[in-house]
Amino acid sequence: MKARRNKKQVPSFRKLIRTSKVKLENKLKNKQFKQQSTLKKYRKEQRKLRQAVRDAVSKKPVPLEDPKGKRPGKRIERDEEEEEEALPLDMMDEDDLQLMKDLGQRASFLTRDLSSSEPAHVKKRKHESIIEKYEKTPRTLPSAPEKELIHLLPIKDKSGIIPQTREKPVIDSSKEEEDQEDETGQEEEMIQDPIPELTIEEHLRERTKKLQEKKMHIAALAAAILSDPESNIKKLKELRSMLVEQDPDVAVTVRKLVVISLMELFKDITPSYKIRPLTEAEKSTKAYKGLAEVAVKSLCELLVALPHFNFHNNIIVLIVPLMNDMSKSISDMCCEAVKKLFKQDKLGQASLGVIKVISGFVKGRNYDVRPEMLKTFLCLRIKEVEVKKDTEDINKPKRFMTFKEKRKTLSRMQRKWKKAEEKLERELREAEASESTERRLRLHTETLNIVFVTYFRILKKAQRSPLLPAVLEGLAKFAHLINVEFFDDILVVLHTLIESGDLSYRESLHCVQTAFHILSGQGDVLNIDPMKFYTHLYKTLFKLHAGATNSGVEIVLQCLDVMLTKRRKQVSQQRALAFIKRLSTLALHVLPNASIGILATNRVLMHTFPKTDLLLDNESQGSGVFLPELDEPEYCNAQNTALWELHALRRHYHPIVKIFAAHLIAGAPSEGSQALKPDLSRRTAAELFETYCMAAMTFNPPVESFNSKRKDKDLQGDSFLNEDLNELIKRHCGEAAAQFLPDFTKCWGTSR
Repeated sequence: MKARRNKKQVPSFRKLIRTSKVKLENKLKNKQFKQQSTLKKYRKEQRKLRQAVRDAVSKKPVPLEDPKGKRPGKRIERDEEEEEEALPLDMMDEDDLQLMKDLGQRASFLTRDLSSSEPAHVKKRKHESIIEKYEKTPRTLPSAPEKELIHLLPIKDKSGIIPQTREKPVIDSSKEEEDQEDETGQEEEMIQDPIPELTIEEHLRERTKKLQEKKMHIAALAAAILSDPESNIKKLKELRSMLVEQDPDVAVTVRKLVVISLMELFKDITPSYKIRPLTEAEKSTKAYKGLAEVAVKSLCELLVALPHFNFHNNIIVLIVPLMNDMSKSISDMCCEAVKKLFKQDKLGQASLGVIKVISGFVKGRNYDVRPEMLKTFLCLRIKEVEVKKDTEDINKPKRFMTFKEKRKTLSRMQRKWKKAEEKLERELREAEASESTERRLRLHTETLNIVFVTYFRILKKAQRSPLLPAVLEGLAKFAHLINVEFFDDILVVLHTLIESGDLSYRESLHCVQTAFHILSGQGDVLNIDPMKFYTHLYKTLFKLHAGATNSGVEIVLQCLDVMLTKRRKQVSQQRALAFIKRLSTLALHVLPNASIGILATNRVLMHTFPKTDLLLDNESQGSGVFLPELDEPEYCNAQNTALWELHALRRHYHPIVKIFAAHLIAGAPSEGSQALKPDLSRRTAAELFETYCMAAMTFNPPVESFNSKRKDKDLQGDSFLNEDLNELIKRHCGEAAAQFLPDFTKCWGTSR
């Protein structure tokens, strides 16, 4: 005989399910067995109780348990069925029934020997047996089937310990056994049902159907994983579980498809770097990054909300270094908070504290800070500062009269009124002290001095620093507040920076703007020729175009306003003509909003310099030929040219450009049909540039939609031609048709 080989097979999924069911059934049987054993114990105790009652009735007491551990040699054991067949109460005599009721009320009667003459109420002994204590408790005869009780923790009150019990629910084991029998019967029926035999064709069709379903399932899982790997990572586990396909018809094919799909998925979703555990430093950084942002945001809110608080300077000292933080989010958060503080600070006390800390921080870092720190200076609300006055012009503070002076010069009633008047004046001064003009000017002057010291240090020591654009922009804004003593030195530095060629076009425009802001204020009294700045701006105007430099048009418009309009007395007619001509040429190759701003500037220049209307005439004025390539506005002979660019701009696609071009061709009139509307004439060039900006990639004003409802009135065919031409064409066509009309009768006759 051949020895049987022990082949160990991998249990199938169904077998595993069956095994789990068997375990559950075993657990249920164990639980039922415990309940049955508990029930048997309870019934045994009841039997003992009934036996004691019978012994008491027959006056043959039998001790339930010997305290010394001795048991009678013969003990009658009865089964559960015999106990349930005990004598019912309705078959007992009335005397026996009355005796049992009396015995139920006397608890100590059942626990003592009736043959002894010992009194019923004796002192309790310390070493009573458990059964004796149990038998001494009062009982009532059961009138209904008893239920199983669960003993809970007792409650203690004044009368003693009170036991607590609860009914225990009994599971109907008969129903469960029936259900189990039904399930087993169904399983046996399923097992006994024979599997229908399939032909080869049916088997192949069934296999193809199963395989197609598996393919669709694999494709759906793979598509979901590729669309969002992080959210659908659980589907990858589901796809991997298909590697243990148990269906013998498609198991091998499905596993192949799953392996190939996993390979493609791993190629797509696997990162291109090596995964390593985080270091301690990285863990701490990630853990505290969110906490740091919340803390910084809270400090910024306190900085803005509590500028009057005593410890506001402590918050400033914490916020200012964070303005130069490596994290852009934290740096921007702190810079925005400082800007907000500058904008809402009317008095200037809080702004002065922030400016002091920023200036010291920039100097301590050797000017190696973020430009955003200095750009916050542009939000300062400083429009005027203290100007040095002569000692005679300084208003002395009002002095109140002393008591001796009042007594000498005033009567008693006058002194009384004077006292009340001085008291009221003191109260008014105290009320206005917080917004005092003198105090505000003093604070603004001190703040601006620190700002200029920071700017001048950077101009002197860090001319190639990335902070230079912010410095030039700040100087352009506050140039009218600079002391006259520094004008010469600043202009020399600005011209040197322009001639160095190291500045960008926008930075050079800021230099020109700063120079003319200085000269337009207190610099009017100085004998300084800014011709080199005019020449530089005139020469570099054509660097502007419709591309990246279009944003620089706004600075150019501001420079032209300061250079030509506000300094009209220092500007010659030749210079004004040259700038108008070059600006008109520039308007041809910039964006529409820039063209509108430039044409608005030309309109202001034509009103400021009335003789420039000769550019609207074709005749030349004087000798020479216009030289557009010359970079000197004074010598380019602009009076011998005309503004032909306006006729090209008159056909511009933007409606506002058309309006301005037609307005300038008409001589920029203030009244009449060619005059501008108030919404255009009252705005400055810079305001018009911002109003018609196309940064949102939309037309301003929007393009009107074409109404195509009235199709019957559209011109079609020959309606586009002249009426005379239509008649001529019809006549010639009619003559040609009559001349070349074929005569078929000839052909008919010859054919016969």
